[in-house]
Amino acid sequence: MPLSTAHVVTDRPAHYVGQLISQLAHQATAELTGAGRGAVTFRQGTCSLTSSGDELVLIVAAPELDALVAVQDVVTWQLSRLVGQEELRVEWSGPRSGDTLEIVAPAVGDYLLTHCTPAGPLLTELAEVTRETTGSAAGMQISPDEGALLELLVRLSGARTAIEIGVFTGYSALCIARALPAGGRLLACDVSREWTDIARPFWERAGVHDRIDLRIGPALETLRALPAEPAFDFAFIDADKVNYPAYYEEVVPRLNPGGLLVLDNVFLGGRVLDPAFQEDHHRAMRRVNEALARDDRLDSVMLPVRDGVTLARRR
Repeated sequence: MPLSTAHVVTDRPAHYVGQLISQLAHQATAELTGAGRGAVTFRQGTCSLTSSGDELVLIVAAPELDALVAVQDVVTWQLSRLVGQEELRVEWSGPRSGDTLEIVAPAVGDYLLTHCTPAGPLLTELAEVTRETTGSAAGMQISPDEGALLELLVRLSGARTAIEIGVFTGYSALCIARALPAGGRLLACDVSREWTDIARPFWERAGVHDRIDLRIGPALETLRALPAEPAFDFAFIDADKVNYPAYYEEVVPRLNPGGLLVLDNVFLGGRVLDPAFQEDHHRAMRRVNEALARDDRLDSVMLPVRDGVTLARRR
């Protein structure tokens, strides 16, 4: 499905979000989805509106190119009627498909990998063993630069207690655990004993196995068995995407004030932007992304790291 974006520079982006939603509601389904955010569904396609700093960000998607242009024209015309004396330039990007968005160009990715703290021989070996033993599933493993980011975030936050939802073969758990101080604890949740058995000897060789409490079973059951009170300084969610909203709702109340929540794969390869993708995990990721953006318990930022990483701090 083609999509196109426009970044409109203005001192009043939130004002125009509200005004556009009000005007477009006469000819489409239009609603405010949060502070400075809105969504419009036309017969031909959709438009999302976001107030971001000094920009009004518009993202239009439609099943065909002609329909995309029609939605662009309607939104541009309505905006032109609202501006009064202000001069706004609406320049749409060329159409592209949400499933082919290149979040991080390969050359940039390679440059990043060579300009961050090296993973080291143990993590490199774990990555190689994962590729050899899990086949196509190895794509679930985080990249070395993400591992470096996790480790740095744990150290910067001063976390002593952490929880991970989705362990796979233990790469991210090793990064988190070795960044914890002496006496720190990581509760690691996964459903696969086969994959986590790959992790155990590497945790032992790293000298962090005594910091990791591995729980095999559905993570939601593990979470709901915990006291519903703040207990963790750091949380990392990288598991089945359809349950992201549920994991998020269970984890946030268990974060200490100042605690940090990290979610991986929030772009789903660009598919979250494209309304043509309507499988359960696409809808789930859109819900959690929207919820995070308007959750008054958290301060959050979405980063274009690999397949998208969201950081959120508990207030």
